[in-house]
Amino acid sequence: MNQANSKMLLSWACFLTLLLSFVGQYVTFALQDVTKDLFALENYGTVAAFGDFNSDKQTDIFIIRKRSELLIFLADLKPPYYKPKVNLTKEVISSDFSITSVVPGDYDGDSQMDVLLTGHLKDSPLTTVFIFWGHNQTLDLNDRVEINRTFTDQPLVMDFNGDMIPDIFGSVGGSSEVCYLRARKQNCENALGSDVKMRIPHSNAFIDLNKDFTADLLLTTESNEFETWINKDGNFIRSLHGKAPNDAIKVGQSAFVDFDGDGSQDHLLPVCMDDACGKSAIYLAKTGETEPFWVPVLLDFSRKDSVWGFVPPQDSSTSGEQQIPITLHLGDYNLDGFPDALVILRNTSSGSKQQQAFLLENVACNNASCREVGRMFSVRWEQSDLSAIPRAVVATFFDIYEDGILDMIVLSKGEKEDLVIHALKNNYEADAYFVKVIVLSGLCSNNCPEKVKPFGVNQPGPYVMYTSVDSNGYLKNASAGQLSQSAHLALQLPYTVLGLGRSANFLDHLFVGIPRPPGGKDVRKQEWTAIIPNSQLIVIPYPQDDPRSWSAKLYLTPSNIVLLTAIALIGVCVFILVIIGILHWQEKKADDREKRQEAHRFHFDAM
Repeated sequence: MNQANSKMLLSWACFLTLLLSFVGQYVTFALQDVTKDLFALENYGTVAAFGDFNSDKQTDIFIIRKRSELLIFLADLKPPYYKPKVNLTKEVISSDFSITSVVPGDYDGDSQMDVLLTGHLKDSPLTTVFIFWGHNQTLDLNDRVEINRTFTDQPLVMDFNGDMIPDIFGSVGGSSEVCYLRARKQNCENALGSDVKMRIPHSNAFIDLNKDFTADLLLTTESNEFETWINKDGNFIRSLHGKAPNDAIKVGQSAFVDFDGDGSQDHLLPVCMDDACGKSAIYLAKTGETEPFWVPVLLDFSRKDSVWGFVPPQDSSTSGEQQIPITLHLGDYNLDGFPDALVILRNTSSGSKQQQAFLLENVACNNASCREVGRMFSVRWEQSDLSAIPRAVVATFFDIYEDGILDMIVLSKGEKEDLVIHALKNNYEADAYFVKVIVLSGLCSNNCPEKVKPFGVNQPGPYVMYTSVDSNGYLKNASAGQLSQSAHLALQLPYTVLGLGRSANFLDHLFVGIPRPPGGKDVRKQEWTAIIPNSQLIVIPYPQDDPRSWSAKLYLTPSNIVLLTAIALIGVCVFILVIIGILHWQEKKADDREKRQEAHRFHFDAM
């Protein structure tokens, strides 16, 4: 009897363990609306940028209201988790100034976050730039500088001279210029050797395009052309020239991401084949013999009996009106190592005004058109949480809870002038792994001026790549650039989240590179080995010219597998205790029965 019970106990324990493991393998893409938890009743305005303003290692949110006010919502540990703490009202800025974009960064090199605003003055089509200086984790409202250049479009914030202090690059009167703000004194000069007629709105990018860990420059020019300026020894040299697909009538914003997981950055381009965007597509640029050629990664926008497409930007020259171009906001939603996208689509069927955000999942290619890439986008039409937000105009990824899982923020049109903000938590249940990397300026480490913490810095230009081995033993790698674009609501995060899939292996190598100054022949790159998955790595490249001395602070984020393992262990223990209790009770009953039988036999023997 005991042997049979032991076998039954072992069988049930194994069954329970396998059941829990099987349940843990299911993947769900459910979203949870957490808007009230984050903003309470303050969920309106245009989300313009992200950054750690008060150096507490928590990402804060910059929101524009009424086109002329800026509020900085600081992350907090108590609900609502984002509270407006810093307010630049129209009296401080100017009642005639309409804000178009916000770019946080350390523009004077004091390791404290400043805030750059771009916008239009009344009745002026040109872009004016203001910078408010940061001091003691707040903004000095009485101390600001106005750049003495007016740009034809929103400038690109980049590190032009490789000193790890952001610079302002844009088009002034038909020629490209860059403005520096060393010691808060501005100096603007010609940027490139030849004039470049930039497209409006442009999607210029500061990103490594040749895998040398030094950020290059891609410019979007008139006539829907693209110019690649490679950084050679700290100087930008024009290298490649290409055009948009021939059948593209309207061209959206270029986006750069490691789409196919080969360690190099890919150029993605959303386009429309007609003025109304009744036929839309997303292309990926592949390097050809003379110029890049385009491979479609998404052509099918049909949904049952309806056809969807991108939302063409409003054709308006009204001063200060915010135009939202066709944009892909990228992020690895399911942490499988391949970046996904959030887009705004509208129903192009006759008479329909339906417009909402959709998730484009990066999946393996299943048709001949994308065979050269091996991956493609697939529209997740049945995402009820996104479809519940009507009249959406912007959708982007954001790690709300700083746990390495990318959540979503969606902006929609409401009854009032300001947009309505929706926050959706990503309840992704499969236990996938990630590494989250943020690269700081490296201007100081433990000896920063005024004893400030060097964490509150949005640094454009660093490049991150990892190599690892997946669960099948195959080599895998992926790369990402940090803050490669800043104009026209690029809404890029000040860190990179690289998905690792379900492989719990250590990262064999993690490489980090930063831009180099003019004349700098050596690549400024450092390598770390055996990085633990599900960790956040804060890299401080100090001193900048000695990569071997760079430091990295590792913060571990517990994986879901810890919880699953604990549940499985507790469940098995409870189950075993129950079985032991049942067996003990049965054994006791059997003993009592035997005692009664012995007593009964003894009674009759005595007679």
